[in-house]
Amino acid sequence: MDERLCNPVSTAELERRWAAARSYMRDANIEALVVQGSNGYAGTAGYYRWLTGMPSVNSYPHTAILPRDALMTLLQQGDRGGEKILDGTVPEFRGVGRRLSTPSFPAIEYCSGYDAEIVAAEITGNRYRNVGLVGAFAMYHGFASRLRELLSGVTLVDATQAVDDMKAIKSEEDIAYIRRTAAMQDEVMSKVGRHVRPGMRDFEVTAYGQYLGQLGGSEAGYFLANSAPPGKPTMLRHRPYQGRVIRDGDVFMYQAENTGPGGFFVHLGRIFVLGKAPQALVDAFGAMLEAQRYTVGLLEPGASCRDIFAQYNGYMRARGLPEERRVYCHGQGYEVVERPLIRDDESMTIAANMNIGIHPSLSNDRMFVTVCDNFLTHADGTVERLHKTPQTIVEL
Repeated sequence: MDERLCNPVSTAELERRWAAARSYMRDANIEALVVQGSNGYAGTAGYYRWLTGMPSVNSYPHTAILPRDALMTLLQQGDRGGEKILDGTVPEFRGVGRRLSTPSFPAIEYCSGYDAEIVAAEITGNRYRNVGLVGAFAMYHGFASRLRELLSGVTLVDATQAVDDMKAIKSEEDIAYIRRTAAMQDEVMSKVGRHVRPGMRDFEVTAYGQYLGQLGGSEAGYFLANSAPPGKPTMLRHRPYQGRVIRDGDVFMYQAENTGPGGFFVHLGRIFVLGKAPQALVDAFGAMLEAQRYTVGLLEPGASCRDIFAQYNGYMRARGLPEERRVYCHGQGYEVVERPLIRDDESMTIAANMNIGIHPSLSNDRMFVTVCDNFLTHADGTVERLHKTPQTIVEL
């Protein structure tokens, strides 16, 4: 394996994924799958990485065609008309037979059809009549709309659900990487707790966490944070909004949402107080911790995500706590949020070997409180907390 590749997925694991995808394709009479990824650093493009083993590290479109009976074709940003013939064994491009390129850029409107024209030519040139699109919601509109125009004589089906079913259940190799990611975030959280102090700006703390994460194998993702005096909410904020100076007595909310070795996401969030935590904050944190534990008890194999959501909201109503209206519990993998969602619009059921993040929250004009950890479901019905960071408010 090329030493330049940081924590690459094994060839055996890629072959397992391809075999599962091609088995579905045979059953569904699909001759090829098309998947596109971009902005992998921000926590998207998981379908592309799951099928190819490669991250899409920037905003440029990365497109893969997975035939049922041949090596993959990749289309990436590069020289106009670029083509390289491969044999499927190149470490960076395993399973790839042809690597094509075109100089398209998302911010250049007149380039919007370039990639679609090349992919359409590949599909028609191989006389594929039934093609599955995977994750069309994550494709660039210019690409997807133009592709449909060019393939008006080809049957295009949505193959996303089938791939979701495959990638929601993690393999042994996936789980090993996910455990390493949780351990990395535990170490980051521990060191951040010893690092934060009055006079620092919020972004200085998240920058330190990002530095530690990179040394621990992180490739992508982000860190959320916010500080405020007691009695003011600390809603999680991204880097452009982390300019506040931390002061004595402040509440500081910190959440790691970065990948670990291998590119998998988990997330870990805790509250720090630079002094004594107000009792109201302690009580609210305890309520969210109990809500998280209640949810853990519902994550049994075969359980309906819709039913879990209804039970959770019933639990919250009975205690005078706010019902969930966004997403407080969801799968993670190569994407920061992926299926299953614990929500009323989710058709999936819980299964063993799912990587589930749970972060119930309470927000009002006086505080924002959450506790965020990841969990692994097991076939015997037990649920393992992957993070080992103590579930407490940290007083500094």
